Amino acid sequence: MAQGPLVSADWLIEHARSDKVRVVDCRFSLSDPEAGRRAYRAGHIPGALYLDLEQALSAPKRPDGAGGRHPLPDPEALAVCLGQAGIGGEHLVVAYDEPPGGGMYAARLWWLLRWMGHDAVAVLDGGLSAWIEAGGGLDVSVVRHPPASFTPRVRPELVTDASGVMTRAENVTLIDSRAAARYAGETEPLDKKAGHIPGAVNIDWSASLDEHGYFRTPQEQRARFGPLLEQQAIVYCGSGVSATVNLLALELAGKPPGTHTRLYAGSWSDWVSDDARPIATGHR
Repeated sequence: MAQGPLVSADWLIEHARSDKVRVVDCRFSLSDPEAGRRAYRAGHIPGALYLDLEQALSAPKRPDGAGGRHPLPDPEALAVCLGQAGIGGEHLVVAYDEPPGGGMYAARLWWLLRWMGHDAVAVLDGGLSAWIEAGGGLDVSVVRHPPASFTPRVRPELVTDASGVMTRAENVTLIDSRAAARYAGETEPLDKKAGHIPGAVNIDWSASLDEHGYFRTPQEQRARFGPLLEQQAIVYCGSGVSATVNLLALELAGKPPGTHTRLYAGSWSDWVSDDARPIATGHR
C-alpha cells in the first residue's frame, strides 16, 4: 500500500478498487457550499465517497464565533460519520479535491484523520485533474459502502487553541498560512478584522503547490520553510483548513504533525472572536 502523505494518480488507478482503499471526494467552495456536492454528482472518481467540509469535517459554528468558522468536529461524531460511510480502521483513505480548493479540503481530511489516530491516509497529488490526465474515468453514481467500525484515538498534541498561542514559549514559531495581503491586513474577505497574530511569520499555503496543482518536492518544501524546520511551530490560517496544506508540506519536508508542530484549529476567525486579543498589521 501507499507510503507517505501523497499518492499519485497512477497509483490510485491501480489501487482504487481495492477493498482496503476508500477514496473520498472533498471538493468544496467557501462562496458556494453546495458546489462540491454538485461537482461530485456531475462526475467523480469511481468508488469515491463525498464528505462535505461544513457538514462532516467541521462542527457547527458558534454564534459568538469562538472556535472559528470551521471548528473541529466532535471526534465521536466524526467517527460515526466515517463508519456510516464505510471507512474503518482497516482502510487506507485517499482524499482529493480540485481548484479552487487546491488541495486544502483534501488536506483537511488528511489532518483530521491523523488527529483521530488514523495514519493510513493520503492526498491525491494533483487532485482530480491528475486523475483525468492519467486516464482515469469518472462516475456519476452515489457510492455506498457497507458500514464499518472507526475507533477514534485522538492525539491532543497535534492541536492548540488561542490560549496555547498566547502562552507559547519563545522558541515556538507561529506560521500564518494565508495570502500575504490578508496577513498584512490589506484585505480581509471573510473575517471581521484584518491583520495577523502578533509575532507570526507569513508562509502562504498556496506556495506548497506548483503551477499545475502538484505538491512541490521535499527539497523545495525545505527551502520554503528554511530554518523554521528546526523549530517548534504552531500553524494557522483563516479557519483551520488551508493551514493543513502547510502541515502536509512540512511532513514532506521531514517534519510530520506531532513532531513539535501543531494546528491552531480555530485560527484567525477564532482569534478575532475576542476583541481583547491583539492584532498586528503590515508585512513584518
